[in-house]
Amino acid sequence: MSSETPTAERKLTISSLFGNFELVVAILLGVVSIVTAYASFQGALYDSQMAGSYQVGSNLSTEAESLYLEANQQFVQDTGVYNRLTELTVEIESSDPATAADAQAKYDVLEFQAVSEEFGAAIANAAELTANDPEFYYSPLDDEDYQDFLFSDYADTKANAEAVIKEGDSFNSYSDQLELYTVLMTISLFLLGIAAVVRQQRVQWVLAGTGTAIFIVSAILTALVPFVSL
Repeated sequence: MSSETPTAERKLTISSLFGNFELVVAILLGVVSIVTAYASFQGALYDSQMAGSYQVGSNLSTEAESLYLEANQQFVQDTGVYNRLTELTVEIESSDPATAADAQAKYDVLEFQAVSEEFGAAIANAAELTANDPEFYYSPLDDEDYQDFLFSDYADTKANAEAVIKEGDSFNSYSDQLELYTVLMTISLFLLGIAAVVRQQRVQWVLAGTGTAIFIVSAILTALVPFVSL
């Protein structure tokens, strides 16, 4: 009877360890499943954020191009007006009083009707610079304040579009990372599931250990991805 007791105790211990192992694997399967679902959900949210950012960025890019075309059209128009004003300036200096008076009248009307306040300031500034530095011709069309007046809205909108698209790229990167971590945790689930059904203890520990290691690494990497809410 005494010789049978250690054997029975040994069988009981092995059976308890086996039962505990299955319990541990079951708990791990539950934990891995929850974290996998979290990673998948976060990835879906990042996909949504990415799509929204790309849409907004695309709309802003379209708006920026429209603003550029509008500004460039005004620039071309102002160029024509300035060329005409330059021609009239030459005529104003004519020795013929009638020609000079007619040219001055045309100049005044054209300046009043077609020259904006900003472009008028650029013309005055260029004229002053040219007078102070006769060896160099200053064009009002190159005036920085005038250029900023025409194209600042375009530049701001374009920069905003690029920033939003860049944000969309970061969302896409996070989504790709979470997709990879989800795949790794799915592999972990597979290994833990196999470990739960095989009967060779050594194989069980190898499968469970490998699956747990993959999960721990994936879970840590998933936690490093910023949380995004609905």
